[in-house]
Amino acid sequence: MLVKFEDLDKDSRIWIYQSNREFTENEVEMLGPIVEDFISTWQRHGDDLKASYIVKYNQFIVLAVDEKFNDVSGCSIDSSVNLIKNLETKFSVDLTNKMNISFKDNNNINVVKMVDFQKFVKQDKITSNTIVFNNMVTTIKEFEENWEVTADKSWHKRFLV
Repeated sequence: MLVKFEDLDKDSRIWIYQSNREFTENEVEMLGPIVEDFISTWQRHGDDLKASYIVKYNQFIVLAVDEKFNDVSGCSIDSSVNLIKNLETKFSVDLTNKMNISFKDNNNINVVKMVDFQKFVKQDKITSNTIVFNNMVTTIKEFEENWEVTADKSWHKRFLV
């Protein structure tokens, strides 16, 4: 059951998929109906899931499920991963590489390999004040409060010198 993202409970579970490149406006318009069709029929063992999504900065797809309505199952999570894999193929992007790290450089979002992120830290191109995207957050509340933060307030701090 597709609902508005802002209508979901703040404890709703989320999954963040970051693209290795920004989607064009046209691509965002194209992916919307695909994701909405999926969510409108997304189920757990025959029971509807109360769910939604948003696209942030034309680069991050955030799926959300209100587990107070119905818990997700392994099969329902697998089906959402299949959706994401299909989007990867359709738009020639990488949405599932957990070794990519994203950060802001002024208003630009950069996605780099973890080794390059570490190299940029050593070169002082990334500091404790650099805005990073903590894709490890698991609820809407965490997403709103701890997703886009300075590196010293995220798991990224382990790379800081």
